[in-house]
Amino acid sequence: MSSLNQEALTPDALHALARDALLAVGSTAASAEATARALVYADMRGLASHGVARLPMYLAQLRNGRVDPAAVPHIVRDKGAAFLVDAADGLAFAACELAIATGIERARTFGTAAASVTRSHHFGAGAHHLEAVGEAGLVGLAFSNAPGCMPAWGGSRPLFGTNPIAAVFPRANGKPLMIDLSLSHVARGKIMVAARDGKPIPEGWATTADGQPTTDAHAALDGMMLPFGGAKGAMLALMVELLAAALAGAQFGAEAGSFLTAEGKRSRIGHLFWIIDPGALAGNDAYLERIETLVDMMLVDEGVRLPGYRRHDVAARSAREGVELPAALIAELRAQAIA
Repeated sequence: MSSLNQEALTPDALHALARDALLAVGSTAASAEATARALVYADMRGLASHGVARLPMYLAQLRNGRVDPAAVPHIVRDKGAAFLVDAADGLAFAACELAIATGIERARTFGTAAASVTRSHHFGAGAHHLEAVGEAGLVGLAFSNAPGCMPAWGGSRPLFGTNPIAAVFPRANGKPLMIDLSLSHVARGKIMVAARDGKPIPEGWATTADGQPTTDAHAALDGMMLPFGGAKGAMLALMVELLAAALAGAQFGAEAGSFLTAEGKRSRIGHLFWIIDPGALAGNDAYLERIETLVDMMLVDEGVRLPGYRRHDVAARSAREGVELPAALIAELRAQAIA
């Protein structure tokens, strides 16, 4: 049952609402469908920071030209198992779907595939992009850079993005293992949601613009994120910056326009998907035996939870009971969908 300030929608209704709002600002049908799929995927799994809460800003940027609503992603460089997709300054999701679908085909042919995406936008939940890879029985890795909000270790300027990484490892008789995390202490979208809801954030998540610790979500959005794991997290963020942006010829985080403001320059960030066919290495049987052996060893300890499994349970509940979101957000999207 929805609370006074919340409203529950079925996943199909939420998808239709997101799609229609995107179409109302001139988005192509393919981009509207791909974006709606990605946002609803996140909301169904309790990842509100990457769900339709992002949509009002997407819509604002589509209206003012920071994102091109007419963009059609296409492959611009192609060399066997490696290729580059140009997102053409559009939203990321249709370009990522093209990269993943083509990458799966190439990995089945060559044993592996590397798919870069350039001139792109907000990556969303990394696990969403890898669902199809796991369903195909392939191993997948995903990397994305993001607008600068985190300093290099020892630095005082926001150079690196939160730079999410994700991985999927299929199993023979169980749901794939799905790992998905940002390299900041938390995803920046969590701070965005806290600011929207007028809530404080825990200490250690972020600093003010002048580097002072803060629990004020609005000050944190104007300030800097902190890397998880200290220097090690900052080094991983640097690695992702190079994998996702340098290989794609995309903008580094310090060069990219913010995801969180209606005005400004285009983001033009990059992503990298690496897809591997286990059959090309030790073989499918050996891989599947090895992963089950490790899972069995992990589950000997009662407190161990397999990565990604809680999100499967949340998604199943959302399918039954609907996705509960702030009523004000739903009202805003309904108004924009008929504008």
